Amino acid sequence: PHLTTRPLTSERSISPSQPTTQRQATMKFTAALLALTVASASAFAPASPAARTSSALSMAQGETSRGAFIQQSLAAAAALTFLPGNANAGWIAGSPEVINPKDAEVDRDILASEAVQKALSNVKNYKSEIEGFASTLASDPQADIGPTIRKEFDFVKIRTDLNTVNSAFEEDTQRGTDRLIRAILQDLTELEVANKQKPGVPRSEIRLNALKGKIAKLCKAFDEYLAFSV
Repeated sequence: PHLTTRPLTSERSISPSQPTTQRQATMKFTAALLALTVASASAFAPASPAARTSSALSMAQGETSRGAFIQQSLAAAAALTFLPGNANAGWIAGSPEVINPKDAEVDRDILASEAVQKALSNVKNYKSEIEGFASTLASDPQADIGPTIRKEFDFVKIRTDLNTVNSAFEEDTQRGTDRLIRAILQDLTELEVANKQKPGVPRSEIRLNALKGKIAKLCKAFDEYLAFSV
């Protein structure tokens, strides 16, 4: 019998171009997926070190002047105005961390050290100066106490003295006294601002009472802080 042989080119044969096409499609898909992943990750990437360094330098420069400190403090005071009160605020409004001085943990050896006692004496002198402002205004309601504030109340020195005394307190106590230190510096800034008056314009009764209120508030802040060192 005669056998007919058909060429081996049936419909089941695979075109040489098919594997290449599949590989190309796979590569394109992988590249697209990688691009999408990189784009997503970059959206959550932190700022570059250069940007962070620039920001840190800007902040450091902004803190060097007394005027900048005053502006920052007043902004903070405005923000705190909108915070809700706390029924357990303790010794300073809105600060539950400030414990009763009777419950404070104090290292008596550190408190008795020469450095701490000197700083403590300075803090007491600051309070006496503030009390003197009240007497000055009682004698002369138009008195300008600004020069004395700038001369006797150097922010750096006050902060150093307060922090030196603070070193005698244990960590849990310091969480509260740190807030008192900030309150003192804030109140001192507000006092300086309240004292300002336009040249030739007498201080009104309203402004006088406001200034007296700032003095009383600052005296109270010093009292609250000094209560921990008794």
